[in-house]
Amino acid sequence: MHRSIRLVALAAIVVALLPAVPAQAAPTRYEAESATISQGVVESNHAGYSGTGFVNYDNLTGSYVETTINAASAGTASITLRFANGTTVNRPMSIAVNGTTVNRDFPGTGAWTTWQDVTITAPVNAGANTVRATATTANGGPNLDYIEADVAAPSNDYQAEDATISQGVVESNHAGFTGTGFVNLDNVVGSYVEFTVNAATAGNATLAFRFANGTTVNRPMAIAVNGTTVNRDFPGTGAWTTWQEVTVPAALNAGANTVRATSTTANGGPNLDRLSASVIGPPDTEKPTVPANPRATGTTSGSISLAWDAATDNSGTIKDYRVREGDTVVATVPGATAQITGLAASSTHTYTVTARDPSDNESDRSATVTATTQPAGAGTPVAANGQLHVCGVRLCNEHGKEIQLRGMSSHGLQWYYQCLNTASLNALADDWKADVLRISMYIQEDGYETNPRLFTDRVHNLIEQATARGMYAIVDWHMLTPGDPNYNLARAKTFFTEIAQRHNGKNNLLYEIANEPSGVSWSTIRSYANQLIPVIRQYDPDTPILVGTRAWSSLGVSDGASETEVVNNPVSATNIMYTFHFYAASHGTEYLNTLSRAADKIPMFVTEFGTQTSSGDGSNNFTRSQQYLDLMAQKKISWTNWNYSDDERSGAVFTEGTCPNGPFTGTSRLKAAGVWVRDRVRTPDDF
Repeated sequence: MHRSIRLVALAAIVVALLPAVPAQAAPTRYEAESATISQGVVESNHAGYSGTGFVNYDNLTGSYVETTINAASAGTASITLRFANGTTVNRPMSIAVNGTTVNRDFPGTGAWTTWQDVTITAPVNAGANTVRATATTANGGPNLDYIEADVAAPSNDYQAEDATISQGVVESNHAGFTGTGFVNLDNVVGSYVEFTVNAATAGNATLAFRFANGTTVNRPMAIAVNGTTVNRDFPGTGAWTTWQEVTVPAALNAGANTVRATSTTANGGPNLDRLSASVIGPPDTEKPTVPANPRATGTTSGSISLAWDAATDNSGTIKDYRVREGDTVVATVPGATAQITGLAASSTHTYTVTARDPSDNESDRSATVTATTQPAGAGTPVAANGQLHVCGVRLCNEHGKEIQLRGMSSHGLQWYYQCLNTASLNALADDWKADVLRISMYIQEDGYETNPRLFTDRVHNLIEQATARGMYAIVDWHMLTPGDPNYNLARAKTFFTEIAQRHNGKNNLLYEIANEPSGVSWSTIRSYANQLIPVIRQYDPDTPILVGTRAWSSLGVSDGASETEVVNNPVSATNIMYTFHFYAASHGTEYLNTLSRAADKIPMFVTEFGTQTSSGDGSNNFTRSQQYLDLMAQKKISWTNWNYSDDERSGAVFTEGTCPNGPFTGTSRLKAAGVWVRDRVRTPDDF
């Protein structure tokens, strides 16, 4: 198998931010074609570029463009990269400024002649600074036109130990801090540090929080500036003596401004050293551009999914989008998609979209988009079945009918995200007629723990993609090595809290909280589930939860045990199911009989199987596979097959090189296992 609470009230220090706001020079432009290029070429065959051309990255990981930007003095720079991406596949890059790296998405712009901006903020030194934009996937980077840098005036520092502190203490036991110490926040939700920042005049500012987090667990905080809040991650820095910065753009008023950083999880916040504030310009009064091409991307009997082309803004950032029906705001979302739920079946709705920037300037309304919900009970799997729940030992739909879901599992999102694009997911929903997509997010193996924000956002995106197509989505916490799920318990709490908070209004989810536990007892796995499930339930009381079983989700069979350990000592929760995984060329009658017996006593869901050996490779045993499928059909056991990718192994359904461009429909690019499982996924459902 794939393997006491204290409150310290200190007077807030009010210090003039700047005696006057100096005039800022216009941004300095550095054309990509004049930069150092590794594994790319200068071209001029797509209109709309500046200078003499643009850089076309080679389609491989590690291709880059590097330039040197100059700053008259140390400060904070706003760095803008102008790009075009004529594909529908995101081409992410790591942006390194003097070696300090942040990752940014460079999504499709609709055409190679459509240019857009991505902006980051970064500290820069006086003099020369190196900026390198490196492709991080095999698709390479987008076409890059130029890099612009706008260097702010030097920042003013506000020491955290001089601020107002709630549920925290001033300490000095970790080297590298500035001032006389730092604030160690209590490990509770709501602990905070509050600064008062004075600005001589109103203007935009960059706020930089210097922090250390000696754990491996992200300690996110809500940053409120005069009551307007944004959330920021404060990931592990490797040691309590290793200090880094997180920046937040903000609009400051003339005079006093309140800046509060509040812990949002039970781990509390990081150690905070100081806040640096730099005014970088006069108040922003310019509206964002109007969101273009609003469109309906999917409907169910109770929802309409919308998308639109991203707006742009002179600040480089769009804070959010508002969707209106008439004059009523029906959704506020951070990205260029939204799902409007709670609608009546067969009802028609007309919407417009606006964009807002960090200064709350709002664009004019977009063109209208009109869509009609589907008739009740018609159309997609979700439209037919609605909110699922466990009834007895079976999975039932909202009408109480026992059902079986059939679909596919993705491969690891760190390796084969390119196989999950618009075309492939359309094929899965419409050509394969799948009921369910399992979103397999590995935790280790270069997965979630390396970049929680990136991988959580990928899961958010795929949930929305499945929802737009009326498919169910299994959110798979794909823990594998180490096999003890408790190793990742804190990470799991953070991840599932965000997922449940954002998506609890959806009716098409299932949460798989431990992919394949191994090397531990059932009581250890049960303890993990009993701790994690209440965390999810406080935000999402309705979504079924799938619990992994011992010995790589074999109900213990692979360790010489059986289903009786789960039957006799189940998890202390309701609306849950237990998972079973098998690979037909390795797992014979003993495994098949165990699944059969278990399904009569406890709710079972086969979230992963293959027609090959347990390596996901080798020859196919379709005869044994069909025996399993016949049993699962008889006992209404839902399943997803491993895996929907073009991996080189025989268990990947597509031939190598199919992703990202396809074709994904039909059988021309399917391996033998792909042809076989597609036929079985396509078998008409008894909904």
